Amino acid sequence: MSVITSESKSSPANYSFIIPCYNHSEGLPDVLKNIAAYQFTCFLIDDGSDIQSAQKLQQIAKQYPWVTLIRLATNQGKGAAVMTGIKYAYQQGYSHAIQIDADGQHNCQDITKLINQSKLTPNALISGCPVYDKSIPKHRLIARYITHFWVWIETLSFSIKDSMCGFRIYPLQQTYHLISQSKIGKRMDFDIDIMVRLYWQGSPVIFVPTKVIYPEGGVSHFKALKDNLLISWMHTKLFFGMLPRSISLIKRNLNKNNQQTHWSQTKERKGLFGIKFILLLYRLFGRKVAQFIMFPVISYFWLTGKKQRQASKDYLNRIKQHYNRIPLVDKKHLTTFQHFQRFGESMLDKLASWQGDIKIEDLYYPNKQECLKVISEKQGVILLCSHLGDIEMCRAIAQLSHKVTINALVFTHHAARFNQVLKEVNPDSAINLIQVDTLGADTAILLKQKLDAGEWIAIVGDRTSSNTHQRMQENAVIWADFLGKPAPFPKGPFILSATLKCPIYLVWGLKPNGRFQFYFEHFSDRLTLTRTNRQSELESIVQNYAKRLEHYCLISPLDWFNFFDFWQFSQPKPNHIMISNDENEK
Repeated sequence: MSVITSESKSSPANYSFIIPCYNHSEGLPDVLKNIAAYQFTCFLIDDGSDIQSAQKLQQIAKQYPWVTLIRLATNQGKGAAVMTGIKYAYQQGYSHAIQIDADGQHNCQDITKLINQSKLTPNALISGCPVYDKSIPKHRLIARYITHFWVWIETLSFSIKDSMCGFRIYPLQQTYHLISQSKIGKRMDFDIDIMVRLYWQGSPVIFVPTKVIYPEGGVSHFKALKDNLLISWMHTKLFFGMLPRSISLIKRNLNKNNQQTHWSQTKERKGLFGIKFILLLYRLFGRKVAQFIMFPVISYFWLTGKKQRQASKDYLNRIKQHYNRIPLVDKKHLTTFQHFQRFGESMLDKLASWQGDIKIEDLYYPNKQECLKVISEKQGVILLCSHLGDIEMCRAIAQLSHKVTINALVFTHHAARFNQVLKEVNPDSAINLIQVDTLGADTAILLKQKLDAGEWIAIVGDRTSSNTHQRMQENAVIWADFLGKPAPFPKGPFILSATLKCPIYLVWGLKPNGRFQFYFEHFSDRLTLTRTNRQSELESIVQNYAKRLEHYCLISPLDWFNFFDFWQFSQPKPNHIMISNDENEK
């Protein structure tokens, strides 16, 4: 190994760059120009390039006083080159190293974002989370999702969103000790291998969205057969390495779930990547393969979600107290495990709906004529929904069969992510997601315009506001009897419905016996609230809604996806991770 440095190289700072390079001399000057403003020492690792490329690298390095060129005598692989840079940077006194590719694939403008996150969490591995354009080859995208799946198994967690992105910041002390003690993959398996092992040893992994392109005419050193076999062998080793660590990994995930909080303040345990991965399987191989993959994923949530499992148990115990009123449900199926698995199945039903695979003839549709009458009159109505069942069936009827536009109010910041997935699956979708924090006059005016245009407004009536100030006030809710005990229901949806002065229908999409059932039920021609009796009138309206919600819960108990204590009105506490069904707020 030879090292070429500039005499005017600056003294060590906290951060340094590491750029592995193997016959990549064409795009490198632009990369160096883009990172020049940082004036960090850059360790440029020539991984045994051919003579011509090596000479070019020497010429390029001499142009930048902050570049240190390290040449390996023979090509050892990307991983070996990066580890060489990590060792050298750590021995020179740097605390962090920024890994970036030499071909211009990574967006240098996002380096500041990674650094800012690194300064907030200096012991964490900070990685770019790729946002691809159309330049990415499809086969590479599929391969990435397969790797994501195995990494989730190897870590027993969904914390690692992308393990293959080579745009990241390493905390050098932890990383140096890891590569000194472990045998890390030296070639295309390196990025995955080191991230999983850093996670195993307790280092946090944090992701920052970044645009990634595949430059036209770019040089790729990925050898399909050899490197795929290498990565497969790496996953095999990581899987068996996970087994003796499984208890500690599960405990680590359980510790993240110890704190109780309001549903709207929690992060979803299932991520956008997980949904996209299942969607990819669904599209390529059909529902059965996607269902096969979904089963262990949901089983993992069931095993690790103690609080959600307890909430499910409490709810099902309430259901069983009304067992004589349940016409279609086998009591032995009312278990928390079956409840969780039904939640997973509902995700596949959503994908089927988004894909257009659920048709009107697939539904049991008892109120069909009333629904068609509203559609034919081009009448704007409010759909008062809930977190019972899958109201994506409404999309199957409204958009695919009748071209009705639905505007769905959602109250969490998760909405934009599911809107992104929805648009990717079906760009022509007629559902518009409208995210709101509070139900104010501006919201009412916007919705009134849409109703006058004959569009439908969908709003859930069974969850309290995500606005902290509103939620902490008891007068923001109405207590109504639900399954034998008072439960808090939000005032906002019912006050808004009264303000908009239009017909209101209840919508339920259930699947109690394996067949889709869609209910379109008239609730009120117009809600009226007077000044003198406003509170008592609200209480009566909410109680009527709660009574209908209870009725349909008893028809299809496992379609209730509120995995928290619905009967408790609690103040928010620090975030934890839970299973939620926020995409079902549509």
